[in-house]
Amino acid sequence: MLNRVILVGRLTKDPALKYTPNGVAVANFTLAVNRPFTNQQGERDADFINCVVWRKPAENVSSFLQKGSLAGVDGRVQTRSYENEGKRVFVTEVVAESVQFLEPRGSRDGQSSNAAGNGNSSGYSNDPFSDGAINISDDDLPF
Repeated sequence: MLNRVILVGRLTKDPALKYTPNGVAVANFTLAVNRPFTNQQGERDADFINCVVWRKPAENVSSFLQKGSLAGVDGRVQTRSYENEGKRVFVTEVVAESVQFLEPRGSRDGQSSNAAGNGNSSGYSNDPFSDGAINISDDDLPF
């Protein structure tokens, strides 16, 4: 049996973080995932997929993702049901085993992720290869 889902999309609103009575973190969020084809008007429709993530990844999602953030979800489809005012309600959602943050934090707000914008006051970029020049002698190569 195989139940595997991989999604890439943008959050439709900020994640909702809650804790179970036993103190286990759980975050719910919805991903808007574009369909790979256009409709009759030439526009791309999107599917809005409910996702849930547990424990430390839930806390990370809540801390680092917000409405509009681009995220990748790897998980499985789960269905469940519950009673609400005498009616049976069915829910289908993706239980995320991992959530990847696919863009730098704040990039949707027009903030820069370079050395000047991330609080690094040393004057050096965090990327040692950012200037494009790498000086390596033949003696440094392992082959």
